[in-house]
Amino acid sequence: MSMIEPNAAALAWFALFAGVASVGFYVLAGMFPLETRPDLRSRPLGLLLLAANVLMLLTLVGGGMAYGAANLRWTSLVIVGGLAVLFAPGLFNVWPQRWRDGLAGLAIVLAGLGGALGLLQQVSSLFTL
Repeated sequence: MSMIEPNAAALAWFALFAGVASVGFYVLAGMFPLETRPDLRSRPLGLLLLAANVLMLLTLVGGGMAYGAANLRWTSLVIVGGLAVLFAPGLFNVWPQRWRDGLAGLAIVLAGLGGALGLLQQVSSLFTL
């Protein structure tokens, strides 16, 4: 394994971050365009949750890529990132319908993205003030 990727712990962390980001992307992609989602458009909480999720997703993707680029070989980034995108629809389809759509899905994704960002900060101290 060390000949393929010497830093297996960083690879596992990157796989987790890429998986959470990929599933979050699929949930958020179902929320757009807003014209097709009157349940979110008419609620200020829905729009706030959606905006927070998009911001956290972008932060996780950028931070995860920065973490991966600093700790992994580029081939590992491409392979693990591709596998995360490839298998995320399977994880997305396992969720019950009521968890994927609406405010419940946004709240679950917000918790997942927040947890992943917290772990990313613990592992890498990437975000400093």
